[in-house]
Amino acid sequence: MFDAASFVEKAVDDVKKQVKGKAVIAVSGGVDSTVAAKIGSMALGENLVAVYVDTGLMRKGESEFVNRLYGGMPLRFILVDAKEEFLDALRGVVDPEEKRKIIGEKFIRLFERVAREENASYLIQGTIAPDWIESGGELRDTIKSHHNVGGLPTDMALTVVEPLRHIYKDEVREVARYLKLAVAERQPFPGPGLAVRILEEIDEEKVDIVRRACAVVEEEIDAAWKSGMIEKPWQYFAVLLPVRSVGVRGDVRAYGYTIAIRSVDSVDAMTAVYSKLPHELLEKMATRITNEIREVNRVVYDISDKPPATIEWE
Repeated sequence: MFDAASFVEKAVDDVKKQVKGKAVIAVSGGVDSTVAAKIGSMALGENLVAVYVDTGLMRKGESEFVNRLYGGMPLRFILVDAKEEFLDALRGVVDPEEKRKIIGEKFIRLFERVAREENASYLIQGTIAPDWIESGGELRDTIKSHHNVGGLPTDMALTVVEPLRHIYKDEVREVARYLKLAVAERQPFPGPGLAVRILEEIDEEKVDIVRRACAVVEEEIDAAWKSGMIEKPWQYFAVLLPVRSVGVRGDVRAYGYTIAIRSVDSVDAMTAVYSKLPHELLEKMATRITNEIREVNRVVYDISDKPPATIEWE
């Protein structure tokens, strides 16, 4: 049986042994990176610098949330505004593997830049077991290259340290609860952000559409959970499909985007089943999305399990 206290003790000791000097840690506000940051701070104290990169692909209010979260921790926190860099690098890119690798390399180059300024030689990441399992290698097939594994450039100048590498999401949450972290129950958000929730070329308009749609899905499912209508799903979000269709706005023809709602239940993210959400909840989300986001005129619900699908669409 997994023991969070024993894991933390060993992880802190391992980080102390691996890091000889100063380290930067990539943080996002999610449970994985926050647990890694807490373990890193316990091991290294002031020799750890937390770096959050605003890629322009984050969910609504994320940068403000992360500022508050890490502002209350005993470590140095740096926010890097790299919105233009990421969006420029992704223009014209459609293939999901290419997106993930571009994003992974861009992250590393930014972390290297900060590390040089901070005289740090190590990069701590919140990589967990499903990240490297799905990224392939050796006898494993590549399901999708996670940006923090398959997207790492071969010539990177930093030594990577991954204190959570061999545990799964449910175990990470156990550690977060043990450490009394506010993000323990926060739903997962992909490292590449909204880039993998736009199934075509990325631009500012599409990012804005899917960000607003994701916010509606999160708000309504959270409200339904808090009211007792449903149990809280593992993960829930919106995807912008590369499909436009004819609709009607008033008496006027509208040619709009299609949004897919995705909600799943899982334990460790290796397998998942789609959430059997009440029809009235689905209807409320669809109505809000089409009323509040004028560019969208059609909403569908994804009833695929993992496998054969994955949780994220890309």
